[in-house]
Amino acid sequence: MAGIDEKRSFIPVGFAVLTVSDTRSLAEDKSGQTLADRIEAAGHRLIHRAIVRDDAEAIRQAVRDWTADPDVDAILTTGGTGFTGRDVTPEALEPLFDKRMDGFSSVFHRISFDKIGVSTIQSRATAGLIGTTFVFVLPGSPGACKDAWDGILQAQFDYRHMPCNFVEIMPRLDEHLKRGKG
Repeated sequence: MAGIDEKRSFIPVGFAVLTVSDTRSLAEDKSGQTLADRIEAAGHRLIHRAIVRDDAEAIRQAVRDWTADPDVDAILTTGGTGFTGRDVTPEALEPLFDKRMDGFSSVFHRISFDKIGVSTIQSRATAGLIGTTFVFVLPGSPGACKDAWDGILQAQFDYRHMPCNFVEIMPRLDEHLKRGKG
């Protein structure tokens, strides 16, 4: 049964939050702030937080830089997952994934459907692994960020969460790199 095993100790994880927007500043970034607040309230470390414009190369560069930082275990991006011409975050990041996490999108949409109904289909939320870093591509609304954190990420980044969680597999994430892709 899913739940917290109180016999296990909490292990903090290093996060980076990237907001993709042509119009927001850090002071106006409610989605990025929502994620940063939840990360820190859960006992994790916020290593980096930034805003980049809706530009595929700028998004890729920020994520590449953070995946090279050994203190960053997971990157949460917010914004750029819709269908307009400026929405390029999935196109920017999915080609960098060594492994896709298709289940994330499925569970995210299930949670989102309960809150906003069929409008959830307008999000292209996605996730994957780049090297040994988890990367989650979230919509740009504070509500979607809350849903992703509260409904999925908080539990999966808690070592005490059973029957399994991301933290317990983190020491083995480089196996595919040692063996080669495939």
